[in-house]
Amino acid sequence: MQIILNGEPRDLKGALSVEGLLSQLGLEGRKVAVERNLEIVPHSAYQDVMLEEGDRIEIVHFVGGG
Repeated sequence: MQIILNGEPRDLKGALSVEGLLSQLGLEGRKVAVERNLEIVPHSAYQDVMLEEGDRIEIVHFVGGG
């Protein structure tokens, strides 16, 4: 399955949820925001939202500073 991740094509093997994708990328779900096809995915839905062929995913990392 192919998706667009932050503007770049990416091939995935098998079915993945948003949570599964974040895990593969080594990202912690609480420290990122995920948009799927121009809609924000709530943190509570990461486990339930399954990725589909052609999805456009944008992941934004929260960075602390001061």
